[in-house]
Amino acid sequence: MAKKKQKNVNVNLVDVIVHGMLEKKANHITIINLTKLPNAVCDYFIICDGVSNTQVGAIAESVVREVKTTIKINPSHKEGYQNSEWILLDYFDVVVHIFQEQSREFYRLEDLWADAEIKQIVSPR
Repeated sequence: MAKKKQKNVNVNLVDVIVHGMLEKKANHITIINLTKLPNAVCDYFIICDGVSNTQVGAIAESVVREVKTTIKINPSHKEGYQNSEWILLDYFDVVVHIFQEQSREFYRLEDLWADAEIKQIVSPR
């Protein structure tokens, strides 16, 4: 029973994170659902990119602010703010990756989890 409740919390967290990304016009938002994969490191990866280190930092701050305001939690770990090429926000079961475009193309995280359910978010423009 507790696992079901946790799953609903994660789905809500995913929605709030995506909303925070859209607030700062993040590009190519991708949700990778890892819940059906054995030995996955978390339940979801949420990946997006921005065009500059300023935008990447703004997206990260927007996500942190939206999650704190809506769900009342902070990331357990944050890294990458120094140069804002790749910022990681760890919410335990949901891990957020915010890249600059060229870094995302280089690391291609989506390809590492090709057997997972992958959903693209189309941003309204």
